[in-house]
Amino acid sequence: MSTLQAELDRLYLARGRNIQSPHGAKPGLTAPDGTVRAMVLELARPADWTLLSALWRGVQTDLELPAPAIAVSGIDAYQLWFSLAEPASVAQARAFLESLRLRYLSLVAPGRLSMMPSVDAASPGKIHHALLVPTLQPATGRWSAFVAPDLAAIFSEEPWLDLPPNPDAQANVLSRLECIKPAVFHALLERLSPVVRTETSPTTSAADETDSSQAKQEVKASASHGNSLDPKGFLLGVMNDKTVELHLRIEAAKALLPYFEGRFGS
Repeated sequence: MSTLQAELDRLYLARGRNIQSPHGAKPGLTAPDGTVRAMVLELARPADWTLLSALWRGVQTDLELPAPAIAVSGIDAYQLWFSLAEPASVAQARAFLESLRLRYLSLVAPGRLSMMPSVDAASPGKIHHALLVPTLQPATGRWSAFVAPDLAAIFSEEPWLDLPPNPDAQANVLSRLECIKPAVFHALLERLSPVVRTETSPTTSAADETDSSQAKQEVKASASHGNSLDPKGFLLGVMNDKTVELHLRIEAAKALLPYFEGRFGS
Protein backbone atom coordinates (compact mmCIF):
# COMPACT_ATOMS: atom_id res chain seq x y z
CA MET A 1 0.00 0.00 0.00
CA SER A 2 1.37 3.41 -0.97
CA THR A 3 1.77 6.20 1.58
CA LEU A 4 -1.04 8.18 -0.06
CA GLN A 5 -3.38 5.17 -0.06
CA ALA A 6 -2.61 4.58 3.61
CA GLU A 7 -3.52 8.18 4.45
CA LEU A 8 -6.76 8.00 2.45
CA ASP A 9 -7.62 4.78 4.25
CA ARG A 10 -6.81 6.32 7.65
CA LEU A 11 -8.99 9.35 7.08
CA TYR A 12 -11.78 8.70 4.61
CA LEU A 13 -12.32 5.18 3.31
CA ALA A 14 -15.27 3.22 4.66
CA ARG A 15 -14.83 0.72 7.47
CA GLY A 16 -16.96 -1.98 9.03
CA ARG A 17 -17.86 -5.62 8.91
CA ASN A 18 -17.96 -7.16 5.44
CA ILE A 19 -16.49 -3.96 4.05
CA GLN A 20 -15.01 -5.54 0.93
CA SER A 21 -17.11 -4.62 -2.09
CA PRO A 22 -18.31 -7.26 -4.58
CA HIS A 23 -16.04 -8.55 -7.33
CA GLY A 24 -12.89 -7.62 -5.41
CA ALA A 25 -13.43 -3.86 -5.75
CA LYS A 26 -11.46 -1.65 -3.39
CA PRO A 27 -13.29 -0.06 -0.45
CA GLY A 28 -14.75 3.34 -1.31
CA LEU A 29 -16.22 6.25 0.60
CA THR A 30 -19.54 4.49 1.32
CA ALA A 31 -19.73 1.20 3.19
CA PRO A 32 -22.16 -1.55 2.13
CA ASP A 33 -24.31 -0.71 5.18
CA GLY A 34 -24.69 2.89 3.96
CA THR A 35 -22.34 4.53 6.47
CA VAL A 36 -19.53 6.98 5.72
CA ARG A 37 -16.41 8.44 7.30
CA ALA A 38 -15.85 11.26 4.80
CA MET A 39 -18.07 14.36 4.74
CA VAL A 40 -17.47 16.87 1.95
CA LEU A 41 -18.65 20.46 1.62
CA GLU A 42 -18.03 22.08 -1.78
CA LEU A 43 -18.24 25.75 -2.84
CA ALA A 44 -18.30 26.49 -6.57
CA ARG A 45 -19.37 28.92 -9.29
CA PRO A 46 -17.01 30.54 -8.45
CA ALA A 47 -14.57 28.90 -6.12
CA ASP A 48 -14.12 31.42 -3.30
CA TRP A 49 -11.52 30.67 -0.66
CA THR A 50 -12.30 33.86 1.25
CA LEU A 51 -15.80 32.54 2.00
CA LEU A 52 -14.82 28.94 2.63
CA SER A 53 -11.81 29.82 4.75
CA ALA A 54 -14.16 31.38 7.32
CA LEU A 55 -15.75 27.96 7.79
CA TRP A 56 -12.36 26.21 7.75
CA ARG A 57 -11.08 28.47 10.52
CA GLY A 58 -14.37 28.54 12.39
CA VAL A 59 -14.70 24.79 12.89
CA GLN A 60 -11.26 24.86 14.52
CA THR A 61 -11.60 27.97 16.68
CA ASP A 62 -15.34 27.93 17.47
CA LEU A 63 -16.04 24.20 17.57
CA GLU A 64 -12.54 22.91 18.41
CA LEU A 65 -12.60 20.37 15.59
CA PRO A 66 -9.57 19.04 13.72
CA ALA A 67 -8.86 20.97 10.53
CA PRO A 68 -10.60 19.47 7.49
CA ALA A 69 -8.55 18.82 4.37
CA ILE A 70 -8.70 21.48 1.66
CA ALA A 71 -9.05 20.32 -1.93
CA VAL A 72 -9.51 21.83 -5.37
CA SER A 73 -12.08 19.90 -7.39
CA GLY A 74 -10.41 19.90 -10.78
CA ILE A 75 -13.43 21.74 -12.21
CA ASP A 76 -14.70 24.88 -10.48
CA ALA A 77 -14.75 24.40 -6.71
CA TYR A 78 -13.00 24.28 -3.40
CA GLN A 79 -13.83 21.36 -1.11
CA LEU A 80 -13.46 20.74 2.61
CA TRP A 81 -13.05 17.09 3.58
CA PHE A 82 -14.06 16.18 7.14
CA SER A 83 -12.90 12.84 8.55
CA LEU A 84 -14.75 10.71 11.11
CA ALA A 85 -12.88 8.23 13.29
CA GLU A 86 -15.97 5.98 13.25
CA PRO A 87 -18.66 5.65 10.57
CA ALA A 88 -21.89 7.63 10.66
CA SER A 89 -25.14 7.42 8.72
CA VAL A 90 -25.86 9.66 5.76
CA ALA A 91 -28.54 11.43 7.82
CA GLN A 92 -25.98 12.27 10.51
CA ALA A 93 -23.43 13.46 7.96
CA ARG A 94 -26.01 15.66 6.23
CA ALA A 95 -27.17 17.14 9.53
CA PHE A 96 -23.59 18.00 10.44
CA LEU A 97 -22.82 19.65 7.10
CA GLU A 98 -26.14 21.52 6.98
CA SER A 99 -25.47 22.88 10.46
CA LEU A 100 -22.08 24.19 9.30
CA ARG A 101 -23.70 25.74 6.25
CA LEU A 102 -26.25 27.52 8.41
CA ARG A 103 -23.62 28.77 10.82
CA TYR A 104 -20.98 29.97 8.35
CA LEU A 105 -22.42 30.12 4.81
CA SER A 106 -26.09 30.99 5.25
CA LEU A 107 -25.85 33.96 2.86
CA VAL A 108 -24.32 31.91 0.04
CA ALA A 109 -26.72 30.95 -2.75
CA PRO A 110 -27.71 27.27 -2.30
CA GLY A 111 -26.85 26.53 -5.94
CA ARG A 112 -23.20 27.21 -5.22
CA LEU A 113 -22.96 24.64 -2.43
CA SER A 114 -22.84 20.87 -2.53
CA MET A 115 -22.82 18.58 0.50
CA MET A 116 -21.84 14.95 0.21
CA PRO A 117 -22.85 12.22 0.87
CA SER A 118 -26.35 12.72 -0.49
CA VAL A 119 -29.33 10.51 -1.23
CA ASP A 120 -30.92 10.33 -4.69
CA ALA A 121 -34.48 11.62 -4.26
CA ALA A 122 -35.67 9.39 -7.10
CA SER A 123 -33.98 6.36 -5.57
CA PRO A 124 -33.77 6.76 -1.77
CA GLY A 125 -31.59 3.68 -1.34
CA LYS A 126 -28.87 5.09 -3.59
CA ILE A 127 -26.15 7.15 -1.93
CA HIS A 128 -23.96 9.57 -3.86
CA HIS A 129 -20.56 10.67 -2.63
CA ALA A 130 -17.72 12.85 -3.86
CA LEU A 131 -15.00 11.55 -6.14
CA LEU A 132 -11.96 10.57 -4.13
CA VAL A 133 -9.11 13.08 -4.38
CA PRO A 134 -6.81 13.20 -6.28
CA THR A 135 -8.47 12.21 -9.53
CA LEU A 136 -8.54 13.22 -13.18
CA GLN A 137 -11.77 15.01 -14.11
CA PRO A 138 -12.85 13.77 -17.57
CA ALA A 139 -14.97 16.89 -18.14
CA THR A 140 -11.96 19.22 -17.92
CA GLY A 141 -8.91 17.03 -18.35
CA ARG A 142 -7.56 18.52 -15.12
CA TRP A 143 -6.81 17.07 -11.69
CA SER A 144 -8.34 17.46 -8.28
CA ALA A 145 -5.85 17.62 -5.43
CA PHE A 146 -5.46 18.27 -1.73
CA VAL A 147 -3.70 21.56 -1.05
CA ALA A 148 -1.90 23.01 1.96
CA PRO A 149 -3.74 25.80 3.82
CA ASP A 150 -1.09 28.41 3.02
CA LEU A 151 -1.44 27.68 -0.71
CA ALA A 152 -5.24 27.43 -0.92
CA ALA A 153 -5.84 31.05 -1.93
CA ILE A 154 -3.75 30.84 -5.09
CA PHE A 155 -6.21 28.40 -6.69
CA SER A 156 -9.23 30.74 -6.61
CA GLU A 157 -9.00 31.51 -10.34
CA GLU A 158 -8.02 27.99 -11.38
CA PRO A 159 -9.16 25.37 -8.80
CA TRP A 160 -7.27 22.52 -10.42
CA LEU A 161 -3.90 21.08 -11.34
CA ASP A 162 -2.92 20.63 -14.97
CA LEU A 163 -0.71 17.64 -14.12
CA PRO A 164 -1.24 14.77 -11.68
CA PRO A 165 -0.22 15.78 -8.15
CA ASN A 166 2.78 14.11 -6.58
CA PRO A 167 1.47 11.22 -4.42
CA ASP A 168 4.05 11.75 -1.69
CA ALA A 169 3.20 15.45 -1.49
CA GLN A 170 -0.51 14.59 -1.25
CA ALA A 171 0.22 12.09 1.52
CA ASN A 172 2.25 14.73 3.36
CA VAL A 173 -0.70 17.16 3.33
CA LEU A 174 -3.03 14.47 4.71
CA SER A 175 -0.56 13.22 7.32
CA ARG A 176 -1.08 16.41 9.35
CA LEU A 177 -4.82 15.86 9.72
CA GLU A 178 -6.83 14.10 12.41
CA CYS A 179 -10.24 12.41 12.52
CA ILE A 180 -13.21 13.72 14.48
CA LYS A 181 -13.67 11.46 17.49
CA PRO A 182 -17.09 9.78 17.94
CA ALA A 183 -17.93 11.49 21.25
CA VAL A 184 -17.08 14.90 19.79
CA PHE A 185 -19.13 14.28 16.65
CA HIS A 186 -22.25 13.16 18.50
CA ALA A 187 -21.96 16.02 20.98
CA LEU A 188 -21.78 18.48 18.08
CA LEU A 189 -24.84 16.93 16.44
CA GLU A 190 -26.77 17.56 19.62
CA ARG A 191 -25.39 21.07 20.01
CA LEU A 192 -25.67 22.24 16.39
CA SER A 193 -28.72 20.28 15.29
CA PRO A 194 -31.05 19.62 18.24
CA VAL A 195 -33.87 18.97 15.77
CA VAL A 196 -32.05 15.91 14.44
CA ARG A 197 -31.98 13.04 16.88
CA THR A 198 -28.57 11.39 16.88
CA GLU A 199 -28.71 7.84 15.59
CA THR A 200 -26.74 5.00 17.12
CA SER A 201 -23.52 4.47 15.22
CA PRO A 202 -23.27 0.93 13.83
CA THR A 203 -19.80 0.60 15.34
CA THR A 204 -21.02 1.31 18.87
CA SER A 205 -23.11 -1.88 18.90
CA ALA A 206 -20.72 -4.52 17.62
CA ALA A 207 -22.67 -7.28 19.33
CA ASP A 208 -25.88 -6.32 17.56
CA GLU A 209 -26.17 -8.40 14.40
CA THR A 210 -28.96 -6.22 13.02
CA ASP A 211 -27.20 -2.86 13.09
CA SER A 212 -26.29 -2.77 9.39
CA SER A 213 -29.83 -3.35 8.15
CA GLN A 214 -31.15 -0.85 10.71
CA ALA A 215 -28.73 1.80 9.47
CA LYS A 216 -29.98 1.27 5.90
CA GLN A 217 -33.59 1.63 7.02
CA GLU A 218 -32.76 4.86 8.89
CA VAL A 219 -31.17 6.37 5.80
CA LYS A 220 -34.19 5.45 3.66
CA ALA A 221 -36.61 6.76 6.28
CA SER A 222 -34.75 10.04 6.52
CA ALA A 223 -34.89 10.47 2.76
CA SER A 224 -38.58 9.58 2.44
CA HIS A 225 -39.82 11.71 5.35
CA GLY A 226 -37.63 14.75 4.71
CA ASN A 227 -35.95 14.96 8.12
CA SER A 228 -32.33 16.20 7.92
CA LEU A 229 -32.10 15.36 4.21
CA ASP A 230 -34.86 17.91 3.40
CA PRO A 231 -33.30 21.40 3.62
CA LYS A 232 -36.64 23.18 3.99
CA GLY A 233 -37.78 20.82 6.74
CA PHE A 234 -34.42 21.13 8.47
CA LEU A 235 -34.60 24.94 8.41
CA LEU A 236 -38.16 24.93 9.74
CA GLY A 237 -37.06 22.68 12.56
CA VAL A 238 -34.16 24.97 13.47
CA MET A 239 -36.34 28.09 13.28
CA ASN A 240 -39.00 26.61 15.57
CA ASP A 241 -36.68 24.92 18.06
CA LYS A 242 -36.34 27.16 21.14
CA THR A 243 -33.23 25.25 22.26
CA VAL A 244 -31.29 26.54 19.25
CA GLU A 245 -29.27 29.74 19.65
CA LEU A 246 -31.33 32.77 18.59
CA HIS A 247 -28.94 33.98 15.90
CA LEU A 248 -29.11 30.57 14.19
CA ARG A 249 -32.93 30.64 14.31
CA ILE A 250 -32.87 34.08 12.70
CA GLU A 251 -30.54 32.86 9.93
CA ALA A 252 -32.84 29.90 9.32
CA ALA A 253 -35.82 32.25 9.04
CA LYS A 254 -33.95 34.39 6.51
CA ALA A 255 -33.09 31.33 4.43
CA LEU A 256 -36.76 30.30 4.44
CA LEU A 257 -38.08 33.65 3.20
CA PRO A 258 -38.05 32.65 -0.52
CA TYR A 259 -40.38 29.73 0.29
CA PHE A 260 -43.01 32.07 1.72
CA GLU A 261 -42.83 35.10 -0.55
CA GLY A 262 -46.25 36.01 -1.98
CA ARG A 263 -48.19 33.93 0.55
CA PHE A 264 -49.17 36.85 2.74
CA GLY A 265 -51.22 39.81 1.58
CA SER A 266 -50.64 43.34 2.77
